Amino acid sequence: MRHRIGVLGVLLCGLGAAPAVADAIDGDWCYGAANFHIQGPAIRTPGGKDITGDYSRHAFHYLAPPGEKDAGADVMMRLLNEDTLDLMRRTGAGDSPVETWNRCKPIS
Repeated sequence: MRHRIGVLGVLLCGLGAAPAVADAIDGDWCYGAANFHIQGPAIRTPGGKDITGDYSRHAFHYLAPPGEKDAGADVMMRLLNEDTLDLMRRTGAGDSPVETWNRCKPIS
């Protein structure tokens, strides 16, 4: 648990100094063809797994489950504003580049 708190702290401090101003991180998020859904501590990962993670209104952290592209990676995200969040994966090989995800647009 101490490791998770430390990782979430790094995420909150390391992804930029701008405060989150959006209401909550809950919802549907897209990056290219990938997407995930957060509702409180529940997440449906980009690989389609339903798991739980460490939730706060403006940040989320989970361990990528077996079968995911980056299985075993610490996945950390922080809400930037109502429509964007930064996501970073930490693996034994180091940190991934930060990805900026957007809220998925409804298809009409």
